[in-house]
Amino acid sequence: MIRALIPLCLLCVSPLWAQDVIVVTGDRSGERPNETVSPITLIDRTEILNTGAQHPAELINRAPGAFLHRGNGAEHLTAIRSPVLTGGAGAGAFLYLEDGIPLRAAGFSNVNGLFEALSGLSGNVEVFRGPGPAHYGSNALHGLIHFRTPEPGSTPQSIEIEAGSFGRVRGQAIWTGTHERTSWLTGLAGQHEEGWRAESGLDRLEALVRADGTAPHFDWRFTLSGISLNQETAGFIRGSDAYRDRTLARSNPDPEGFRDAYAIRTALRLDGHWQDLWNWSLTPYARSNAMDFRMHFLPSEALEESGHDSLGLQAALVRETDDSRLTIGADLERTWGYLTETQERPTIFSFVQGDHYDYTVTADVAALYAQGRWALTPSLTAQLGARWEVTRYVYDNHLPDNTVGRFLRLPDRSDDFSVLTPHAGLIWQVSDASAVFARLARGSRTPQTAELYRLQPGQDITGIEPEVLDSAELGLRHAFARGGRVELVAYAMRKTNVFFRDADGFNVTDGATRHHGVEFDLAWPLSGHWEFEIAGSWADHRYDFDRVVGNATETIRDGNRVDTAPEWLWNTRLSWRPTDRFQSGLEWVHVGEYFTDAANQNRYDGHDLLNLRARFAATDRITLFGTIRNLTDERYAERADFAFGSERYFPGEARAFSLGVRFAR
Repeated sequence: MIRALIPLCLLCVSPLWAQDVIVVTGDRSGERPNETVSPITLIDRTEILNTGAQHPAELINRAPGAFLHRGNGAEHLTAIRSPVLTGGAGAGAFLYLEDGIPLRAAGFSNVNGLFEALSGLSGNVEVFRGPGPAHYGSNALHGLIHFRTPEPGSTPQSIEIEAGSFGRVRGQAIWTGTHERTSWLTGLAGQHEEGWRAESGLDRLEALVRADGTAPHFDWRFTLSGISLNQETAGFIRGSDAYRDRTLARSNPDPEGFRDAYAIRTALRLDGHWQDLWNWSLTPYARSNAMDFRMHFLPSEALEESGHDSLGLQAALVRETDDSRLTIGADLERTWGYLTETQERPTIFSFVQGDHYDYTVTADVAALYAQGRWALTPSLTAQLGARWEVTRYVYDNHLPDNTVGRFLRLPDRSDDFSVLTPHAGLIWQVSDASAVFARLARGSRTPQTAELYRLQPGQDITGIEPEVLDSAELGLRHAFARGGRVELVAYAMRKTNVFFRDADGFNVTDGATRHHGVEFDLAWPLSGHWEFEIAGSWADHRYDFDRVVGNATETIRDGNRVDTAPEWLWNTRLSWRPTDRFQSGLEWVHVGEYFTDAANQNRYDGHDLLNLRARFAATDRITLFGTIRNLTDERYAERADFAFGSERYFPGEARAFSLGVRFAR
């Protein structure tokens, strides 16, 4: 019955955009969503509050073409116009930002990068699909996710607390104020859960301070944000359809696993005018990240300790006229990073007791970019942009230069990479209600430091180059007279210089994949009290090269589908608002079937989930809300994989309830 609705859904395709809404991801100066050359999904503060997300996946998966595999606790794997990318392939394939600044340095990405984001305290979230614009550099390959802090002057003070199944408690508080030319905001959010699975608890804190002000010759914005994470980690369960066995699903084969981390970021943005012709901005910033991680998935159960500290500067000049806008900018950043890996357990197989790695890397990144937008005619606008980025790594090994067991320690060295990423687009305003847009773009991903310097015997980094993705897309937007709006986008992409480690443990530096698909996004008022929304995609992701390995299930053939890449994804919501004080919504999440191995010999059938949310404004200041997740108590897998000769899964949670209250001024 549910899947029978697919043809109906494809007839109604649209995002919510409004004339008074501004997005900044496509252009740091800001532009309206219906005027962008690229598809950007905006999730505003109201939607963030109404969703009450316990994990960023509940928000991001509302964007067409986006699919976050929810892991244990705060963990996740990301897909945006891509397969779900794991390990090194997932680290650096997507750019995560806060107020225009990457959460991590480009060469030090984490595949679970969103655990460092202010997902609860954000003012809004923008999901940019496809290679990023010239303002953003390495890692904006398949797309980027931009968390914007809330504005002090327009964000109400509030306190919120929620409790639910599996020992979950979530709360947040926001305080705001003004003094003469300064407005400020302070936010604190916390999350605790015992865990649905055994020994899989989570404690996570978010904190934010933001102040906006004006001086005689410029405006300024200061932000200080941070997160703290303490998490017990549950591993894969194994066996055919093991996720269907509730006892097995709630077990934890790796109770020793944990992840403890913190991240602190600060920035000061200055904006002013120069000679009445140009607007200028300068943003110095700093970040510090650190994580201790028990590698529970390896026989060594080694402890990894890693982190990095960065200082950076973003500078830009913007000239805007009635029919054009030109941005010229430069980005500079220096990062000091480290990684150690130590095994306390006795030697087992080639996993040797003692120190495996201990190295530091100093990374310098410099970039110049330009992006322009010109009205060619009253109805046709062009956008051109390009970015030249240079990266240099200086690696210093603190252990003997040798091979110990399965660990190869390179001697000290330096590596340099440079890449040019251009893009061009057109938007044709067919009428006041309709627009057609097209874009050609290139994205890049500089090799990660762990890929270069955390090696095993037989692995060679000779010839490694930045991954490059070339993209073409064509889209249509339309606003209907009765309030419905539609966006439909088709894309084709090819990625080269794909770097990964194959099933035999060797580095591959010349892999290639191709991707094409259609995305659709909708909001449609059915009546005065009902609204229908859908965001989804159809996609085809395939290997574009051959790689034969000893394990037949991991042999790659040109034309095989990339594993963990569902063809169909959608998120459908039906909202009912009979009064101004009450609103409820039924959400249907569909994940199509996908192969779980590179040889396309094993597959997961996909799943459908229903979530029910409701909120009631008891007074002008007090709102009660509740959620039932997995309403029909489906047995499903958040992630399915085939490895080491068997099926393995991260099981999805059983039906869960939560209730909360929000006090606002």
